[in-house]
Amino acid sequence: MEGIRIRTLFLCIVLLVFFNGCSNEEGEPRKQTEPEASHETQTPEHQEVTNKTEPQLVAENLQTPWEIVLYDNVFYVSERTGTIVTIKDGNQIRKKVQLSKDLANQPEAGLLGIAFPDNFAETKTAFAYYSYQENNDVYQRVVTIQQMDNHWKEVEVLIDHIPGGQFHQGGRLEIGPDNKLYITTGDATNPELAQDLDSLAGKVLRMNLDGSMPNDNPFKNSFVFTYGHRNPQGLAWDNAGNLYATEHGSDAYDEINRLQRGHNYGWPVTRGDKTAEGMETPVVHSGENTWAPSGMTYLDGDFYFASLRGEGLRKFNPNTNTVELIVDNVGRVRDTLATGKGIYIITNNTDGRGSPTDNDDRLLFLPLRKSQS
Repeated sequence: MEGIRIRTLFLCIVLLVFFNGCSNEEGEPRKQTEPEASHETQTPEHQEVTNKTEPQLVAENLQTPWEIVLYDNVFYVSERTGTIVTIKDGNQIRKKVQLSKDLANQPEAGLLGIAFPDNFAETKTAFAYYSYQENNDVYQRVVTIQQMDNHWKEVEVLIDHIPGGQFHQGGRLEIGPDNKLYITTGDATNPELAQDLDSLAGKVLRMNLDGSMPNDNPFKNSFVFTYGHRNPQGLAWDNAGNLYATEHGSDAYDEINRLQRGHNYGWPVTRGDKTAEGMETPVVHSGENTWAPSGMTYLDGDFYFASLRGEGLRKFNPNTNTVELIVDNVGRVRDTLATGKGIYIITNNTDGRGSPTDNDDRLLFLPLRKSQS
């Protein structure tokens, strides 16, 4: 009897293993271990935009455009004249932004940067940076704006009285991977302000999305993240979270800097390869050539940045610290935006400094090509 019980138990175990195996193969699938998450986006082959890439027209007849945002398959382009254009499926709608202050008419001023938080679909509220005049002085402010049926309207002032001047208004807004709002400000044509930590001019600022001051900012009770800037207009992060910025130099010597919290980037004490204690030198600069760099974006290992006086789109390789001209037949370029399919740029030939052609300014698309290397 004991032998029969053992054989019966053995048969039951065999049948149980068999049916469990069938269940995993034909019923619920076996669980698989998910790969470890990585900050870097892995692509099967390196893809890039090259100087052989032909721009494709997306939209035209823009009016002094300044920044591109893509949200939920809709493009939003700010225009210095105080409007935002939405572009979707070939259709363009221009809406005026109702601001509580009249726009300043200084060069480089107006409605500049815009940025959209993740919850824009629910709140219809975004961020904007604009210039205004008060008692014969020019200032900038960062505000929230809400999209209405036929217009946008200013809702709340987050930071005010950023110094402005005849030139050098800054104006880029970007939301970083840390979900903070980053703001570039120019020196307001008053270089000494860039070294003054009590001034908001010549800085990169950092704030919480509700307008409050982050506890981990480098200077106590201050929005200042970095200082010593002349006129930074481009911000972008690589896949490891490193922040880079483009900056207009004086008499050429335009810069790309890697920004680190609390660091001093030298203006007006240093430029180019000149060094000074406690001040950073740029990762790369244009020397005696001029880029007049503006908006910047990152894609698959490379940064791409817009060039105004340098007329075109340039690619910066952070591994080799080399800069290459990619697009040179569209005139001035103000901003650029990378997606998984390629890079978008806006031309800036209608700002009074360019030579506009028919239907300028334009939103153009540069599709990716497989790297030849």
